[in-house]
Amino acid sequence: MNAFMKYLGVILLVLGVLCLVIYKYAMPENWLLITSMVLEVGGILAYIFINKKA
Repeated sequence: MNAFMKYLGVILLVLGVLCLVIYKYAMPENWLLITSMVLEVGGILAYIFINKKA
């Protein structure tokens, strides 16, 4: 389970990018933009806090 937690931030970032690709090419709806923003910010924060070496 710890191996999965190490990559949680990267997985969230990839899901956010996937939402943006769907928005661009398939469904231009605002909820996809909001979802991708939440996933991107959450992914960045998760990556920073989980992989902190302090």
